[in-house]
Amino acid sequence: MKITPLNKIHRQLGARMVDFGGWDMPVQYSGVIAEHLAVRTAAGLFDVSHMGEIEVSGAQAFDFLQYATTNDVSMLVDGQVQYTALCYESGGVVDDLTLYRFAADRYLLCVNASNTDKDFAWLQDLQKSYQFNDLSMINRSENYAQLALQGPVADEILAKLTPVNLAAIKFYRFVQGKVAGIDMIISRTGYTGESGFELYCAAADGAKLWQELMDVGRPLGLEPIGLGARDTLRLEKAYALYGHEITADIMPIEARLAWITKLKKGDFIGRDAMVRAKEAGLSRKLIALTLTASGVPRDGYPVFCAGKEVGYVTSGTMSPSLKKGIALALVETTAADSDQLLQIGIRKRQIPAERTKLPFV
Repeated sequence: MKITPLNKIHRQLGARMVDFGGWDMPVQYSGVIAEHLAVRTAAGLFDVSHMGEIEVSGAQAFDFLQYATTNDVSMLVDGQVQYTALCYESGGVVDDLTLYRFAADRYLLCVNASNTDKDFAWLQDLQKSYQFNDLSMINRSENYAQLALQGPVADEILAKLTPVNLAAIKFYRFVQGKVAGIDMIISRTGYTGESGFELYCAAADGAKLWQELMDVGRPLGLEPIGLGARDTLRLEKAYALYGHEITADIMPIEARLAWITKLKKGDFIGRDAMVRAKEAGLSRKLIALTLTASGVPRDGYPVFCAGKEVGYVTSGTMSPSLKKGIALALVETTAADSDQLLQIGIRKRQIPAERTKLPFV
């Protein structure tokens, strides 16, 4: 298990730690509900140093990434971030990721922790198979610590530690600058649906950055947040999670991610399979459900329509903001588009669930 320089701090704060993708990471400090609400009302600081970073550079970097990813890399300018995915030829998802453009010939991919080695090997195989020879690809994951500062007062907190004009950084844009005297990437991105930043610095500087942010942020309501609340926060905003809404067996166009799947941009891995599936008519789709009676939907619970099992919950929880059971579910298209009442099977009961407009919150 990989231990980050921040682990000592997390344990001093009383965090419950878990093995997450091979990293020892904090799942909660004061409790998931309290941490969740702190992010919605003030601010939270997450250690997400387990995320992977892969650098792609060289004369063929653009061509390679345009072919490897589902979104249109030509839409990026320097200092812009793009949400995208890697797919297999079958159209299923290798991983979802954020793509940072530093220059036309230099990019950084931030990938999911548990998929980093798999993603890097898959990209290397793709490079070799399609002879993208004028290309350098390096797994930089060990070099970075990554902290996410999220919530309504995130800007106010970060402004106390940096000369950078944060107001000038638009959504899904980034700059390189100093925070607390530390060189880093300051990215206006996040996985909570709140205003905030993801901060990439040298791994050795992660503990100092954490402490500096907590010192200036605590008077403004900043709290340390674990991965448990990160999951409930992203679900309230209906953000996809690899292994749940997207997998090797689920296409992005089935998972409400057609907006990052540019079928008209030209050829890319998985495109042909998705074009065929779309032309034939998708047999299933991802929908949002809110329970109308008591119960907590969990991943894998069955979804019913007129007594027939028509799909399953990909992600579910008791929403801390709404105090209701909410779920994303992959169901047969005919049931998803019908007016018939749906139910989620919870133990031996079938709990009524209404289709919900996203996001939940």
